[in-house]
Amino acid sequence: MKRKKLIKIITEAGCIFVRHGSNHDLYKNLDTGKQQPIPRHTEIDDILAKHIIKILT
Repeated sequence: MKRKKLIKIITEAGCIFVRHGSNHDLYKNLDTGKQQPIPRHTEIDDILAKHIIKILT
């Protein structure tokens, strides 16, 4: 999955950008309070992307 598509999915679910890390960006869901790092690769493995979506939505 492309990183831009993943970011779009999680931001539409109510997540916001928190901060930049060295290799990852941190996003947080304001409703649940859960945080998850998102890798800065242009292509993210589908299994990892589904896991990130499951945690943040």
